[in-house]
Amino acid sequence: MTIKPLGDRVVVCAAEVEETTKTGIILPGSAKEKPQVAEVVAVGPGGMVDGKEVTMSVKVGDRVIVSKYAGTEIKCDGREYNIVRNDDILAIVE
Repeated sequence: MTIKPLGDRVVVCAAEVEETTKTGIILPGSAKEKPQVAEVVAVGPGGMVDGKEVTMSVKVGDRVIVSKYAGTEIKCDGREYNIVRNDDILAIVE
């Protein structure tokens, strides 16, 4: 199944969360923070959204930092994705 976002939406896949702290403590699933670094999987076309011209600032394969509680979480083919607006992407990680 392929996810194709519409408008100014971007589909991202969260980066792996570290399971141990720097001091070696193993974290249980409930103690892990939601990751903010993600990889862009698909990008919408942009264009006119809510009466404003939107130009997409990311491309597939970019690693980005996303707002902590932004977007809609979905599961597709056993993987977890997040669909966010272009405005919810804070930075590109190089």
